[in-house]
Amino acid sequence: MSSQIDHLLEENREFPPSPEFSASANGTAELYERAAADREGFWADQARDLLHWHTPFTQTLDWSNPPFAKWFDDGELSVAYNCLDRHVEAGNGDRVAILFEGEPGDERRITYAELTAEVKKAANALTSLGIGDGDRVAIYMPMIPEAAIAMLACARVGAIHSVVFGGFSADSLRSRMDDAAARLVITADGGYRKGKVSPLKPAVDMALADRGHGVQETVEHVLVVKRGGNDVDWTDGRDLWWHDVVDAAPAEHQATPFPAEHPLYILYTSGTTGKPKGVVHSSGGYLTQAVFTNKYTLDIHPESDVFWCTADVGWVTGHTYVVYGPLALGATVLMYEGTPDTPHPGRWWELIQKYGVTILYTAPTAIRSFMKSGRQIPQQYDLSSLRLLGSVGEPINPEAWMWYREVIGADTTPIVDTWWQTETGATMVAAMPGITATKPGAAQVPLPGITVDVVDESGEPVSNGNGGLLVITSPWPSMLRGVWGDPERFTATYWEKFAKQGYYFAGDGARKDDDGEIWLLGRVDDVMNVSGHRLSTTEIESALVAHESVAEAAVVGAVDEMTGKAVVAFVIIKESYLSKHSPEGLAGQLRSWVGEQIGPIARPRDIYIVSELPKTRSGKIMRRLLRDVADGHEVGDTTTLADTAVMSIISAQVK
Repeated sequence: MSSQIDHLLEENREFPPSPEFSASANGTAELYERAAADREGFWADQARDLLHWHTPFTQTLDWSNPPFAKWFDDGELSVAYNCLDRHVEAGNGDRVAILFEGEPGDERRITYAELTAEVKKAANALTSLGIGDGDRVAIYMPMIPEAAIAMLACARVGAIHSVVFGGFSADSLRSRMDDAAARLVITADGGYRKGKVSPLKPAVDMALADRGHGVQETVEHVLVVKRGGNDVDWTDGRDLWWHDVVDAAPAEHQATPFPAEHPLYILYTSGTTGKPKGVVHSSGGYLTQAVFTNKYTLDIHPESDVFWCTADVGWVTGHTYVVYGPLALGATVLMYEGTPDTPHPGRWWELIQKYGVTILYTAPTAIRSFMKSGRQIPQQYDLSSLRLLGSVGEPINPEAWMWYREVIGADTTPIVDTWWQTETGATMVAAMPGITATKPGAAQVPLPGITVDVVDESGEPVSNGNGGLLVITSPWPSMLRGVWGDPERFTATYWEKFAKQGYYFAGDGARKDDDGEIWLLGRVDDVMNVSGHRLSTTEIESALVAHESVAEAAVVGAVDEMTGKAVVAFVIIKESYLSKHSPEGLAGQLRSWVGEQIGPIARPRDIYIVSELPKTRSGKIMRRLLRDVADGHEVGDTTTLADTAVMSIISAQVK
């Protein structure tokens, strides 16, 4: 079957950076020139310039045993020292590291000196529990500062952490603890979500208990932060309060350097079934690219910016753009515990106004949910502190991109749309905000020192204007170092398809525009074959969102006797539209609209107007479940959804 993905949607708007932004931006065109001239030398320079090495490295990249890479292999560093101690020693101990706001409105301002002291005590507490070099620690926490402290304490003693998103079930937690053979779990009694306490400790208790498959055998202790104040069961000897163990620990701790290839963390990819897939990231290579992308892609100036990445630490975005990257850069980060609409729909914009946030990095699904509620909500707040906006997690529709720029960015603030994955560790494709003329909906260009391409099924590059499969053609510093305990799975999953060329296959479809710049077309699994045309769900969704009535859309391919696959769309209508118009006949209008925008072949067979879409707690739409509905099948596993009732509501609306 052809891997060519038909491109039908046109988008020609461009927004060059202002002279003022370019003049103060961290990144210049020279970065691309240096990287093109000597890619490995470029990364070696970044590693030396951006990080402190206890033992300097002499070898940049060892690619003698592909696909198993080693970066800066003979060097030694401490990730925690890079994120903490060195800033205090440089005289920046009074700079705020974390601005925390809980959902109930409680606040904490933690300086680098205070954060360093807390991490030192937590590291001593871990040592007292027998946790050290190479031990695995599961972290199952709400978005509170102790989550970052726990991660950094693990890094400080050489333990490998595995953060499990606090919205995951006891079964998901158990499978991850078992796979990593975790010795310790760090959790909280509960955390605030949607105005009430969401319990966490009970899920840990369930995960450790015998529920038909025996008790969990490797975990020795559970360290519990008191956050929600909810009642919890207690197992003496196993369960320990954070305030009893950490607060009483000594405040002095020497950071131990570890080899650059020492594993920093395992992160299990979301939505996996069967045996969990634990992506392993290193220390030196990972931290180099994490800091580089915070400095240049997100243009963080640590002495003046307030950076808010809205991701949870349970996802890779929270690792790289809440904790490790910005803290190693010495930046001030905002950490918010709750949901965007609690206790009112303007909470995010209120926080930006309150803390003077200058850089906002969030997901397209959040932007589209704000579009649904209407621009009158953010317009009640002063967002003039914002100077850069970022998008992460999935392709962003051009109209959502434009709304983000116009309503949140006052039609002047640059937007960087970033493509990367859990496996890549850090941003790979994105505009450089002081250099690149941005295009609504496009990821655009690989970062300096990163080489990607769009290829056909045989691995041959497609020409400009065509679509295919997105591949990474050379090793990069923050690349995954394997799948925990399963090197064969690592090779088969990511490298087998283009083994001859040595390419990493990302699993995403993409196209090159006439300038050779990259537009993501969604997962290859979501591409539909309609009457011999391979259509991207992303482009049809973008066409729907471009209609004045539509806030969000999800498109799937349903089985069709005539065409093989038929386009079926599920759309959410803007509240501002519904206040003035009846939805009567709107589905027919939208079918015609798509036909006009991108051609009759893409016109949906069915359009269902729904109130919500099935999303994971990280905001990704689960199109697999919508395909079940469109095909009339029984809906599959919904345990990873943020709201499991959504599919029942959608199924009822469709019937």
